[in-house]
Amino acid sequence: MAYQEDIALMAHLMRRAGFGAGRDELEARVAKGYQATVEELLHPETQPAVDDYTLLRYQPAALLPGGQPPMGNVNIMYHLVNTKRPLEEKMALFWHHVFATGNSKVDNYDQLLSQIGLFRERGMGDYRALLLTIARNPTMIFWLDNNENHGTAVNENWGRELLELFSLGVGAYTEKDVREASRAFTGWTFETKIPRLPYGRFPWKFEYRPEDHDDGEKEFLGHRGRFNGEDIIDIVVEQPACARFVCRHLYNFFVADEPQVPAWSIEAPRDQKAIDTLTAAFRQSRFDIRSVLRVLFNSSFFKEARFKHLKSPAEVVVGSLRFVGGQELPRPGYGDLSMQPAYMGQDLLNPPSVEGWHTGPEWINSGSLMARINFVASLVGDPSLPGVRAIIDRLKSKGSLSPEQLVDGCLDLLGPVEVSAETRQELVAQAKEWGQTGWASETSAKTADKRVGEMLQLIVATREYQFA
Repeated sequence: MAYQEDIALMAHLMRRAGFGAGRDELEARVAKGYQATVEELLHPETQPAVDDYTLLRYQPAALLPGGQPPMGNVNIMYHLVNTKRPLEEKMALFWHHVFATGNSKVDNYDQLLSQIGLFRERGMGDYRALLLTIARNPTMIFWLDNNENHGTAVNENWGRELLELFSLGVGAYTEKDVREASRAFTGWTFETKIPRLPYGRFPWKFEYRPEDHDDGEKEFLGHRGRFNGEDIIDIVVEQPACARFVCRHLYNFFVADEPQVPAWSIEAPRDQKAIDTLTAAFRQSRFDIRSVLRVLFNSSFFKEARFKHLKSPAEVVVGSLRFVGGQELPRPGYGDLSMQPAYMGQDLLNPPSVEGWHTGPEWINSGSLMARINFVASLVGDPSLPGVRAIIDRLKSKGSLSPEQLVDGCLDLLGPVEVSAETRQELVAQAKEWGQTGWASETSAKTADKRVGEMLQLIVATREYQFA
């Protein structure tokens, strides 16, 4: 039982810090140890990066993506499915949600992919440095109109979202602070270069124009001075509200679903002690996200929060593709795979607004639920896929299976997945209609393979399977 608990805990870690794992990988990681696995995840540089050259051989348009399906989606899906640095990609998704920037306005997938690369590179580092980098990121500048923020005509869009959605949250600043922060970022814009090819995209590069900057005295969050953007960020990260805001985001993403961000000023955190623990780590480490994640993944509140997080569409699609295998090469058809999260409500590289996606129960409606179930069921019901074959082979090694053994074996190897007594009873009732499952002959083996696939399909259609 102790070993089975170790497997369940490791599966929980890999679902949250990555995109799940098959039983072979879970057993290898349990042998390595929980804390050692956490450290490996926190140091992605110890693992090889995704081979972009393979992607470009199959999908050359992924370098400067456009068209339909969007090649930017193919690019990010290929990285998500094939990474050996799962937490690095998970953090890129996390920051893509927090610093939400979408192609609906940017209309420049290569710039968005460059931003995702920035999140991969800096996502577990110094939050202050990340915030400063994103303030200088041309994609963000264009998304929030800071290229239209001039010393003689202030545009408050970036200044407002910096405080409301990227660092402090509603209630931690005033309208005057928005105005003064926006003044400090005047002159922060970008330049474009002539494209290499006719009708090509113009690569963007940050540009500071001192002649367009308001260099006058400003008063921001109780501080006075002739502030520039760097000074505003220095003041912001020292605010107690900043630590609480960032750590509540981390809790919502990695631990358990919270209410949506606009409600945070009026709704208390789900677990205030957990937020206090993460906040202390954030401040003691001087804004180092890796240090906060180390505390989070090793905490009891994380280890006990199993199946308290509704899977995002990206987690559903990527987790399923990684689990069943067979999608290591970006062959024709990858474009459709890359759009599957969008069909479930999460169009990667194109969040609906600067607020990002609404998470938790808001992922689910009648259409998105059917899209989830149909997509996963189509995969786990295919015994030719390596991950499904691995489950069948493990069950086959146990010999003839009773209906109860078939259900429990599939639940175990697919997760382990925890279901209610009522759900298990329904699954067993279906398995009893099939009778014993065995592989004694060629005919019975074909039937047994089919039954395992069908049982896996029933499990992924349950309510419980939607949670991680």
